[in-house]
Amino acid sequence: MEAIGVLLTTPVYSYLEEELDSRFKLFRIWNFPQKDEFLKENSDFIRAIVGTPNSSVNREVIDSLPALEIISSFSVGLDHVDLAYCKEKGVRVTNTPDVLTEDVADTAIGLILATLRGICECDRYVRAGLWKKGDFKLTTKFSGKKVGIIGLGRIGTAIAKRAEAFNCPISYYSRSQKPETNYIYFPSVVELASHCDILVVACALTAETRHIINRQVIDALGPKGFLINIGRGPHIDEHELVSALVERRIAGAGLDVFEKEPHVPEELFGLDNVVLLPHVASGTVETRNAMADLVVGNLEAHFSKKPLLTPVV
Repeated sequence: MEAIGVLLTTPVYSYLEEELDSRFKLFRIWNFPQKDEFLKENSDFIRAIVGTPNSSVNREVIDSLPALEIISSFSVGLDHVDLAYCKEKGVRVTNTPDVLTEDVADTAIGLILATLRGICECDRYVRAGLWKKGDFKLTTKFSGKKVGIIGLGRIGTAIAKRAEAFNCPISYYSRSQKPETNYIYFPSVVELASHCDILVVACALTAETRHIINRQVIDALGPKGFLINIGRGPHIDEHELVSALVERRIAGAGLDVFEKEPHVPEELFGLDNVVLLPHVASGTVETRNAMADLVVGNLEAHFSKKPLLTPVV
């Protein structure tokens, strides 16, 4: 398949780049400073895009590549792809579901523990030699806390199962009630937030879920509540969250994602009630390899005229 042109929109995991290089004619767009000129010169040759959440595959990009047949995304979320336009143009779209569910759910529980128990702050306390001057302050128990989850899909369900092991009552909000679960359903995020101690964001990013965490939700969560985000940065109105953390209107937050990555509000850096991760929830060798294999597998299936492994459009 060396003759098939594949466009890589941003640098990705080295294993994936190597696998793509060995099978296709791979174009790394960042190697071409004159992007528009490059796309014009190669528009008839590029038949596939490998995308990531860090680079938008919008109508303009799709129109610039008339030979485009498939977008294979190195992610579960597809908010960076214009799915409606792809469907209109007959461009296939795939993602990498399931393989990262366990890692993301593990990270959510890790963030909960780190935030409530002050694990990162404890580490800094010991390293700074402060233990010699006195014991660390008391923190907050996780076991038994009421956990509310926004989005009870694959990842949300995996988080719920893990939280159940800590004897946590589970409630949730989603677009529709899930009759197959015994978890408590709330018809709005505000109601969910007002009935839980820990609010976890685990839904897909859409126009409807952008800033689903706003001031009203934050106030409903309240000064004893904790917010955990392993979804997407734009799920949260970041300005409102920063204000709430600074003013202690919520107890704390554990954040793996941010609105304008890799930029993080500097106001958060000095706070002891927030744990900050650099979007690493699915960042294990095992999961990244499995995601890369799905990306390549979908491309090979498409160009071999076989059923796609994980089709979205």
